[in-house]
Amino acid sequence: MAARLDRLPAESGSRREFLRTYRRTTAAVGAAVDAGVFEDARWVEAWDVVFAGLYLAALDADLDGTSGVPRPWRQAFDAPASLHPLQHVLLGINAHVNHDLPQALLAVISDDDFADPTLLARRRRDHERIDGVLAAQVAAEDGELARQSSRSLVDRILAPLNRWASRRFLREARKKVWHNTVELQRARATGADVYAARLAELEKLSAARIADLLAPGPVLLKLAV
Repeated sequence: MAARLDRLPAESGSRREFLRTYRRTTAAVGAAVDAGVFEDARWVEAWDVVFAGLYLAALDADLDGTSGVPRPWRQAFDAPASLHPLQHVLLGINAHVNHDLPQALLAVISDDDFADPTLLARRRRDHERIDGVLAAQVAAEDGELARQSSRSLVDRILAPLNRWASRRFLREARKKVWHNTVELQRARATGADVYAARLAELEKLSAARIADLLAPGPVLLKLAV
């Protein structure tokens, strides 16, 4: 991530904002792993690497001008540069959580794991523990973005509500992610064609959510609703 920050063009402000935020959040997850927050730290590390890899692959394809950028990321990367930095970060979070996270979970939970209720419950608990890490980051990230850009009086007044909305979005989104992971696993067990169709459906729905967020209006409040 640090290497990619160094090579991002100066005009890539929107990409830079999300990458900076993501690097700090990844460091927070790493600290939680070291602190023994998770039941299976080795699994969380493997999952986090796969998860980050999906975003970095999309970013590299975008920077190199090659094909293969998923539609949600294409919309997030192409969002108007005039948007507030927080909006760019939220677009990236939505693309990454809604589209990439179910795939990352599926990559590190085998069909045999899904058939083991005890193991699957442990995986889900560690998945949910990430909520606590991310919720703790909300205030820190809000403050960091505030230092990097000027805010209106209305923005400052709404800051506590925005933080609440961020935490609510993350909590609810991760519940939906687990549901989508289970759906993808069922499709994978059925056959490659069925899985490809379900994955295409997930990409389409995730792109539609990005389009919703690009419409005029307060992004965080729309997310919370």
